[in-house]
Amino acid sequence: MQVQDPMQLSQRLAELKVEHRDLDAAIDHLAAAISRDELQLTRLKKRKLLLKDAIARIESRLIPDLDA
Repeated sequence: MQVQDPMQLSQRLAELKVEHRDLDAAIDHLAAAISRDELQLTRLKKRKLLLKDAIARIESRLIPDLDA
């Protein structure tokens, strides 16, 4: 689904940022656990990186193109 409307993009960006922040807290909590699940920790970190990339893509779409 390609979202073109800036309002929808801004809303999606906010959702992704919240999810990214929540994942960061979950990763910190899991990393501090005595009996942590390394596989789950790796998956959460990978998901966090994917979210970071998605956030960057949306932010770049929201910035208007400027003629040099």
